[in-house]
Amino acid sequence: MGCEPIMQPTRARYWLPKGHHRYGDRNIMLSIGQKFPAYDLTGVVANDVNKGFQPFTNDSFGGNWQVVFFWPKDFTFVCPTEIAAFGKLDKEFKARDAQLLGVSIDSEFVHLAWRKDKEELRNLPFPMLSDIKRELSQSLGILDPEEGVAQRATYIVDPEGVVQWVSVNGLNVGRNIKEILRTLDALQTDELCPCNWQKGQSTLKG
Repeated sequence: MGCEPIMQPTRARYWLPKGHHRYGDRNIMLSIGQKFPAYDLTGVVANDVNKGFQPFTNDSFGGNWQVVFFWPKDFTFVCPTEIAAFGKLDKEFKARDAQLLGVSIDSEFVHLAWRKDKEELRNLPFPMLSDIKRELSQSLGILDPEEGVAQRATYIVDPEGVVQWVSVNGLNVGRNIKEILRTLDALQTDELCPCNWQKGQSTLKG
């Protein structure tokens, strides 16, 4: 990955991935219209250690939308409620040619153990990716500076790999999964959608 030096008058030199920026001591979060970073991560797709791990890259789902969501830590309280809720709506996302991808900074082995331990996670229909090196979280600018974990961020990425929507919740507050699905519906119209627009309703004419 190409790098470029970032110089500050009174600080040491920082090396960041090309196209990534720093303001003071805080990374700037990647936002709408920017290219989602390339990634190469191990994902957990089953409960059998012998066939439960698979490699995934941003090219694994060519031609599809991607909904990439991050949670802070495995074996916590809020996170499994969100992950299970995404799982229940997986068919809805797939019907829209969108691939769900869940990510945290835990290892694939911790993901596997949590998946096997937590009943509502045992049959998840989407991969649980391990960003154990924190490279993807850092590239996106969502690595929490105090906790050292990925923030509760969600990205909707179009088939060209461009970020079309992003949100971040506080670490203690779960997401509204149906709102993410509604937003995906609105984005896929490629038209003007008014406040509280729902799939099937009329869009605005410019």
